[in-house]
Amino acid sequence: MQITSELSPEPVADGRLVVVRVAGEIDYTNSGEMAGEIWNVLARHSPAAIRVDLAEASFIDSTGLGALVGGYRAAAEAGCAFTVAAPSPAFRRVLTITGLTDLFGVEDERSGPQRTVER
Repeated sequence: MQITSELSPEPVADGRLVVVRVAGEIDYTNSGEMAGEIWNVLARHSPAAIRVDLAEASFIDSTGLGALVGGYRAAAEAGCAFTVAAPSPAFRRVLTITGLTDLFGVEDERSGPQRTVER
């Protein structure tokens, strides 16, 4: 899995948006890395919103879903909006079946800048 994050120039109400982009498989071997990046973004930037871009993610298991829920909870505790963007049709179905689309927002398409910067 590859994960990057960046401040987005896209305006959001009350502050800044950080986009966390995930590529590859999200599973029990690396879901903690994704959750850790979300927590680090909250600590480093105190954003108004976090968008997790899944356009390039190829697989997600239950631990990956758990990491998204954990990220959502951490963001909510910090008063930060949390959305998932561009899930594949299969990912969207999993998010819908599990009720996660009702928990946090899901955007059908990528928004904001398409360039990523590796850390």
